Amino acid sequence: MPGTANSIITPQTPKSAAVGLTTANTTFTTSPTNTALLVTAGVNGARVTRLWAVPLEQINTANNIQLYRSYDSGTTKYLADSKLMATITPGAAVANTPTDFGYSDDNPLILVANERLYVAEGQPEAVNVIAEWADY
Repeated sequence: MPGTANSIITPQTPKSAAVGLTTANTTFTTSPTNTALLVTAGVNGARVTRLWAVPLEQINTANNIQLYRSYDSGTTKYLADSKLMATITPGAAVANTPTDFGYSDDNPLILVANERLYVAEGQPEAVNVIAEWADY
């Protein structure tokens, strides 16, 4: 439902989502290849408070995890952030170390109404990307 003018709207609906990535994107244009939709903000926008990526297998070469913003349902995507996932060989005695984008309650990513976040990776490795947010 639309917000009321001159009224504070606080986050109303907590949400989370995850997507799996396996195919590389190396085209940093407004039409990147191999992106996955992670978040769609509600009709009053959203407040992203957590975003991280977890390797599911050996990461042989540092992996550029990319975050794209779209204001037109995915037709045009703007590179907004990226983090470098370090090389790692997770196993029984080695943790699947997450790569945190640094968003939090104190440092949220604010999305406008119906804005979408897409993610991609720079290497063809198996990676999950997870987000937590709340719609206004």
